[in-house]
Parts: sequence; C-alpha cells; structure tokens
Amino acid sequence: MRAIAVWLALGCAATCAAARIEEHDVVIYGGTSAGVAAAVQVARMGKRVILIEPGRSLGGLSSGGLGATDIGNKAAVGGIAREFYGRVAQHYANEAAWVHETREEYLSRSPRGADPDTMWTFEPHVAEGIFQDLARAHRVPVVLGERLDRAQRPPTRLRHMTEIVMESGRVFRGRMFIDATYEGDLMAVARVSYAVGREPNALYGETLNGVQTARAVHHQFTVPVDPYFVAGESTSGLLPRVGDHDPGQDGQGDHRVQAYCFRMCLTDVPENRAAYRRPKGYDPRQYEVLLRYLTAAPTAATSHNVLMPNRKTDTNNNGAFSTDNIGMNYDYPDADYETRRRIIRDHERYQKGLMWFLANDPRVPKQAHDEASRWGLARDEFRRTDHWPHQLYIREARRMVGDYVMTEHDCRGAHIAEDPIALAAYTMDSHNVQRYGDAEGHVRNEGDVQVGGFAPYPISYGSIVPRHGECANLLVPVCLSASHIAYGSIRMEPVFMILGQSAATAAVQAIEEQEDIQDIDYPRLRERLLADKQVLAWSGPRPVRGLEAKALAGVVVDDEQATFTGAWATSTANGPFVAAGYRHDGNAGKGEKSARFEAALPSAGRYEVRLCYAPNANRATNVPVTIEHADGGATVLVNQQQAPAIDGAFVSLGTYGFTTDRPAVVIVGTADTDGHVIADAVQFVPVADP
Repeated sequence: MRAIAVWLALGCAATCAAARIEEHDVVIYGGTSAGVAAAVQVARMGKRVILIEPGRSLGGLSSGGLGATDIGNKAAVGGIAREFYGRVAQHYANEAAWVHETREEYLSRSPRGADPDTMWTFEPHVAEGIFQDLARAHRVPVVLGERLDRAQRPPTRLRHMTEIVMESGRVFRGRMFIDATYEGDLMAVARVSYAVGREPNALYGETLNGVQTARAVHHQFTVPVDPYFVAGESTSGLLPRVGDHDPGQDGQGDHRVQAYCFRMCLTDVPENRAAYRRPKGYDPRQYEVLLRYLTAAPTAATSHNVLMPNRKTDTNNNGAFSTDNIGMNYDYPDADYETRRRIIRDHERYQKGLMWFLANDPRVPKQAHDEASRWGLARDEFRRTDHWPHQLYIREARRMVGDYVMTEHDCRGAHIAEDPIALAAYTMDSHNVQRYGDAEGHVRNEGDVQVGGFAPYPISYGSIVPRHGECANLLVPVCLSASHIAYGSIRMEPVFMILGQSAATAAVQAIEEQEDIQDIDYPRLRERLLADKQVLAWSGPRPVRGLEAKALAGVVVDDEQATFTGAWATSTANGPFVAAGYRHDGNAGKGEKSARFEAALPSAGRYEVRLCYAPNANRATNVPVTIEHADGGATVLVNQQQAPAIDGAFVSLGTYGFTTDRPAVVIVGTADTDGHVIADAVQFVPVADP
C-alpha cells in the first residue's frame, strides 16, 4: 500500500500550524447511533479513537425521538446494536424507571412489548443516557459542537486523508476516517462519488425507484380535495404546499428527496404535558389543504402515536397531510450550513404550526381537535431545546455510489452479496416526495412506497467503502452505496449501529494490515464480526418465493406493471403468487378500486387468458374480471376462495381473439364483491387455430 499524506484542504498548512492538532488512529465524524457503535468498537479493539458530533447530543435519531424501533426482524440484529437494546431492557427492568405508569400497564397496551433480554421501545432521554454510558465506559473522547469546515477540499490527485479541519480551526488527524453523519458531509468533502434523489428504474433494472404515481395509494387523500384558492377555479392559484408541476413519468428519475419530519415525544399525562405553542411566523393558510381534507373526511389520520414507556409517544407521519413537510427538503443534502438551518427551522415552524392548528383552530372538526388536544410535548424530554426534538429526521440525503450498489434486487434476494457485514430486514419504505394538483383538479401525493415480504438480506462490505481509485481510508456506514428504494429498506437505526460497528472493525483491520480500506482481507473481517456476535446470514424462515414470470408460458403481466385505481395493499401472506407478492383491496372501497393489466401481444390470434391469485377463506367469491378483446368485451366472475387449477396458481378466464393494433386488457374489479379481492398477475397463452 502506498502511504500518501493528504491535506484535506488547499492552503491548510498555515491554518493547521496555528491550530490545535489532535492525533488518533480512527476519527469518526457524526455522533449518530452508528457513530457511537463505531467508536465503542474501535476502543474495544485497542485503537485510539475520537468521536466528533456537530450537534450537542449523542445518538442521532435514536435519542432524537425515534423510540419505536423499526426492526423488520429482531433476530437479524446482533453485536453492539443488540447490546444497546439489551441495555434498554435493563433500564426498564428497574421499578424506578416507571414514573407515570407501571411496567405491566405499559406492556399490556403496547403491541411491541419486550423480549426477555431486549426492549425495542424507549424514551429519548433513556437512549441518550445509554449512548453516553457506552462512550464513557469505553473511555471514548467525545467532542460536541464542532462542525466540519466544508469549504476545504483535498487535491484530487491524492487518495488518503490525513486530517479534517473544523470551522473553529481545530484539526483532527487520523489514519482512518468514518463518516457516520446522516448527510454524508465528510464523504462529500473527500470528493467521493454520491447521488441525491431518485434514480430511474432503468439504471439498475429496478421497479420501485423513480416516480411512482401508480403506486401512490398509501398516505394518500382518500376523498377529493380541491387544490385551488377558490375551489373549482384554477385561475385563482394553488393553495400553499401544493406544487404546480407535472409529477413526472413513472419510473423516471428526479432530484426529489423523501420528506423529513420531527419525531415528537408527546404525553397525555397532565402534570408532564406542555401545551403546543403558536410558532413565530404561523400562517393558518399553510394548513388549508388539511382543513378541506378533514372537513370531507373527519376521521382521517393526522399523525401516528406509537406508545412509549411512561405514557409517552413516538409520533410519526400518518395520512395524506401530517408531520412530513413534503417537498420542502430538496436542497437540504448539498446545502451549506445556513441554508440547512433555514430548512430545519421551516420544518419546525411547519410541524409546530400543524399541532397548534389542530388543537386551536375552531374550524377543525371536533374529532381531530379532541385527539390533538389530548397530547402535549413531554416536559421531561429535550429540556435543552424546549421539549422539541434536537434531531430532524433526515430519512435520506446523500447516498454514496461505490463499486457495489445495494438495489431492490438485493432486498428481494435476487442478488446476494458475497461479502456481508450486516443484515437488513425492513420493508422497502419511501415516504412521499411531492404533492401536486392533478389534471382532475385534486390534490395528490407521490413517492410513498411500502413493499416487503422478503427475508432478511445481506449488506455488502463494498457498499460502505468508496470506489477503488477514490478515498482509500474512509468508510461510510450511514450514507452507504444504495439506490433510493434499497436505502429505504436499509435506513433503520439498528442497521446503522450494526454497520457502524462493522465499519470500525474494518478500519482497525486496515490499520493493522497497512492496506487501503478497499483491499483488506474479507475472510478475516468476517471472522472478527462473527466473534463479536454480528449476524451475517439468515437461517430463519423465509417467505414463499413467487413464481418467476419469465418461466411461465406466453405473456405474463404482474401487478408491478398493472395500473391501480384506489388504495390497494401489498402482501405475501398467502401463496402462490407471481414475483414479489400480490395486491388486495382490503375488503373496502368496493366499486372504487380496480386493477388494469395491459399486454402488447407479439402476434394477433387467439389466446387463453388466465388469472393468478392466492386463495383464502376471506376472499371474494364473485370477483368481476373483464377481458377487452378483438370482438368486444366479456366479464367473468371468479371465486377466489377456490384453489386455482392451472399450475396451482392460475384459473382460465376463457379463450379470446386479440389484434396487435391495440393492447390486450384485463380489468379486475371490486364492485359488489363479498370479500377480499386479489390482483396478482394475468397470463396470455397462445392457442393454435383449430
């Protein structure tokens, strides 16, 4: 390995000569949960480490309000991450931890509960205390309130960093560096390749990336809402928080970023409840869309309060208009500090204003008003920031582009990384990205994707290190190399902790081997990770794998290619199914929902048309399926409680003639059906002329 000295900034020599220079083996920038786990691991491996956090708190989002841990599968969590959740359990095993309710009362009303040795829900101050204890117990030096000087840049011909410089002039010199921030600031300063926004589906052969209007069914307006200042008059202009742009074509990439919010910690305990305050700059017009929505649908959700210990919540976005500040964060990933500060303040003003509006505006329907008024900010949380979370939920910012890019194919198990350093297990989950007025004069959201049903899958070591030829002593466990939709599955706090520990292990190994971070001995890394109780392979149950469309006869159109009207849910609960799963109507909204399957057949002629569905006793017995063919149309009623006869997956809808001048169309309807309607796949099998 070539040892190359790199100044992280042009003209740094004069600055550093007068600055305080501190020497360490591993320098970690970002005191997130990943950063703390990384620092603890370096210390355990006997190397000198420094943990630098630009804010004033350790733990990132885990101590910033996200107490409802997004797990996917608890058995996939090992190492220091599992130790953290074990320490949570130890804390709440103490009777003194229960101030506003008993442990038994909480566990009786919390669906998440606790395991014998771990607990996955917690109060923010408890998490921060545990992160502080971990750092203290391992004698990790922690530096708070020091921000990276992002104006400084390394010469492009050099590949190794030797030091990073803070805005204060303070210099931290190291042999290895770890960027554990949510933004990827150190990665960007090091000129590592990265992406922002959504890739087009075509780039990595995905189906869930880019614009997703056809899938825009979750957290969507369930009744029509007029987007104009004067209802019905487009010339009056659009309401605030409604864009006047075309959302784009499905599968097309764009610059947009999924929405951010604050994960509020609320309580309904009167003596611990702080009333919502009217924020400076409050403008009730910002919530006119919500008012119209609630007027038409008074029971619509406006937030999701997951219960935490001591009668508190982790409050997250829920519904069409909620705590997510949709469309207001596009500039955040690459913005300078001042611009980010303005964006964060806008998010704070929006969300505080939302809660004030719901609790105080007399026009708000009673049910929504009463629910909002029940709660208030917990007085014993976030004391330094007036009970408001110190961490904005940066769901996604920059994403590194390395030699290995995690994609939808990894999530589904079609690609399996050969150099695993962690398992991810959560649904591919993107929050909404944009809100706009559509051609019909209705407000619409776009960008929310929730597709799961797959087993825990490995994350490649290659996804946390830069490309060969780029920075050779930097690891990026948070803003790792992943497509937008794969990042939506990986971006969970337990996984970040796991990746932080794995990155630290690799950093120490690279020092010991005197190798570039891209060239370390992976078998040795794997051996150490397993010794430290990391989980690198999944041996538990796996969901039923779907039939492969390419292995079936004729032309197959899966639900991934279908067009859906109304809100359909995705499932893999029953088999068989084609590809990744199927859709169902939730046995609701009958007549308002349909699924349209179109196929461009290779030649004119007669085809047997088949429908795939997963049978169950709760299915409808009278599903209307309409076939549009050369001679007109036909409707067949399908009993989806009965097992399909063809290949155990399909039923025949009959044989029909089709031409090539227009597509073959099959529409699965829901009108007057007596159970759940399944829409999975349609197959067109050519039939020889008699």
